[in-house]
This record gives sequence, C-alpha cells and structure tokens, in this order.
Amino acid sequence: MNLKKLFASALLTVGLCQNVFAKPVEIDKVVGVVNQGVILQSEVDTIVNRVKTQAAEQGQELPSDDTLRIQAIERLVSQELMMQLAERMGLEISDSQLDQTLENMAREQGGSIADLRRTIEAAGDSYPAYREEIRKEITTQQVTRMNVDRRIYISTQEIDNLLKIMESQGKNAEEYDIGHILIDIPSDATADEIASAKTRAEKVIEFLKEGKEFKRIAISSSSGSKALEGGQLGWMSINEMPSLFAEAVKGHKKDDIVGPLRSGAGFHIIKVQDVRGRQVVETTEVRSRHILVKPSIILSEEKARDMLKGFAKDLRDGKADFGELAKEYSEDPGSALKGGEYDWTDPSTYVPEFKNTLLSLDKNEISEPFRTQFGWHIVQLLDKRVADKTEQAKRNRAHQLLFNRKFKEESFNWQQEMREQAHVDIFPTE
Repeated sequence: MNLKKLFASALLTVGLCQNVFAKPVEIDKVVGVVNQGVILQSEVDTIVNRVKTQAAEQGQELPSDDTLRIQAIERLVSQELMMQLAERMGLEISDSQLDQTLENMAREQGGSIADLRRTIEAAGDSYPAYREEIRKEITTQQVTRMNVDRRIYISTQEIDNLLKIMESQGKNAEEYDIGHILIDIPSDATADEIASAKTRAEKVIEFLKEGKEFKRIAISSSSGSKALEGGQLGWMSINEMPSLFAEAVKGHKKDDIVGPLRSGAGFHIIKVQDVRGRQVVETTEVRSRHILVKPSIILSEEKARDMLKGFAKDLRDGKADFGELAKEYSEDPGSALKGGEYDWTDPSTYVPEFKNTLLSLDKNEISEPFRTQFGWHIVQLLDKRVADKTEQAKRNRAHQLLFNRKFKEESFNWQQEMREQAHVDIFPTE
C-alpha cells in the first residue's frame, strides 16, 4: 500500500477514536487521489504558502487562494505520478547521492551544507523536509530524463541543417527571455470548447496589452508546467525553442506579446520579456580521464565510493597507474579501453556534477569520489585550454540545441499522456 494512503488511514483512525472520547481535531486531510496515492492538504498548503512568501518578498500581487490551490494540486498530481513511476522502475536516490547534490548546491552559493541548513531554518522551514523535497526533485528529473530521452531521435541531416542556420546567423545570434501562458484544450474537445479557449486566450492578450502583470496572469490562467513560476521559461535561442514558438517569436522586440498560437495542447501566449545578442568568440575546453564504478546489489554505494577513494590515494602516492586502473575497473565502455581518457571537450556537454568537479581541479589534480546519475567517479584534469570552437564542438552544440527543443516538446507530450492514463480524483473544497 502507498505510504501516504497508510498515513491517511491512520489519520482516519485517529479521527474515529476522537469521535468516541472527545471532539475530533483535524490534523490533515486528503484532497485528492492519484492512482494508489493521495494528495494531502498539508502538501497543498506548503506550496501555496511558499508562493505567497516569494511574492511578498518580490512585491508581486497574486490571484485568489482558490486559483493558487488549483495550480498547487496540479503540480502535486504531476509529482505523484512521477514518484509512482520511479517506484515501479526501482529508481531510488540514495542518501549519499542526495548529500552530493546538497553539497554542490551549497558550494554554488559560496558556503557549506551547515550554512545551507542555517539558511533554511532561519526562513522557518524544516531542513529534513527540505532535504526530502530535493530528493523528490532529483527523482522526478531522472524519471523524466529516462522516459523522454528514448523518444528523441536526432539525425545527422538535422544537425547539418542547423549548423548551416547557425553559420548564417553568425556570432551575434539572438536570445530571448520568454514568458509563456497556455490556455489548454482537452484532447477530445468539441468545437465550442475550442472556441471558448480561444476567446479566453484573446482576453488574456487584451489584459497583457493593457499593462497587467504577466506573472500574475500566468499563475492564475496558465496550464503550462511553469505556471507557478509566473510562466517564466528563461533565456533561449531560436534553436532551443519549440518550433511553434521559434517561428512566431523571431524578430520580435522587447515587451512584444505574441499569440495566440494553436497547438495540440491548446492556445499559447508568449511575451518577449527581453532580447540579447549572443557572442561566442572562444570557449574553454578540457582534456581529462576518469574511472566510473556503478553501485549494484553486490557493490553498495559506500563500497563503490570507498573503492574510488582508495584508488585516488594510491594514485596521489604514486602507487598506481591511472590508465591501468581505468582499464581494469572503470565501467564506462566509451573510455575504459583508452585508460579512462576523454579527448578535448567543451565541459558544458557533461552532466553538471561531472562538469563542476572537473572545472574545480588544477592541472593533473585528481578529484575525490563524487556521484552522478551514472555512478561514482574520480576524475583527473589532464589539461585545459581556451580555443576557438572546433567542428566537433559545433556539432555537439547543434545536437544539444536540437535535443533541448525536442526534450521540451516530448516532455510535455509524455506528461500529458501519463496524466490521461492515470486515475485522478480531486475532491471539491468544502
């Protein structure tokens, strides 16, 4: 049985007992059912209160509590579906992997985990609860990546075509800071429902052109995945945007409102919040080598980390050869036979944990063991250089741009399909 269902059952028992002896006191309640799981009022309240706190700090006006509640429940439904899928897939984020992520987060903020904990508690939040929330975020990211990646295919011809476009744009290609509102349409919508959705979209555009705050309208009206963030998609080049957006936004100026744009999901409204030129003259490239050890039923997380810790000590003491250790122990088939070596590469193509660790090293320095989604690593920085982008680096960049565009599109489609196949029952407010 789902843990939250057990919790809900326990609360019901408490309530029944209280009915016998005294006036019942409501501790928490179930506001919705998602397959075998439940959504609790306390979870909804946590999200709503966080959005309110952030809005107060930014001096931002928010829509009604009912609207915030609907958006919070939608986010929790999506999260619950992904966590259920993670459980079926056997995907679990270990404590050591979670600690590694928190250490990276604290380091990026210029502090330690202790500093991060003090900051969380000073804001009135529970650090253990925050820690579990980060675990859920990592889990949902990995579930999404594992299920969406396999839906994406990028051909050599697509890369060649994009390279030609990038070359024609030159080094001053523009990037757009995009705000997004989606007025959704059910997959089986009638002609009247489609017309009604279009009318609502046009009304939203009218409000925006009158100067109403975009973020507030996005929170209250949008069905997009970033609704609670005020519909903020951030900076993107034309090549990174979904195709529908790219064609419509190109050439528009700051503060332009674009739309409504029709897709299978509904009507999209885009605000060009800012535009900037992108200049890439040179890039940092690194040459490195690493050893990857994957935890398993036989080899625990701790033993994998300790094994690499021992390797790192022997290498620093001159008692072992990196290449030989990589050939014998590394589980990265792409580099093990080459002594763990990677040729000159733009580090941005690596996963964040690997990139950040690599860039923190001095030449020939060997890292401490660290965790990525692939397993435990130690890495040695062999050399670093600043150079013009090579043809291979350009192709890597083009591939990543195409991947980002398709990932956004396929991620939305996948989540929509998962939602349509699920049993979701949201209870009305009393």
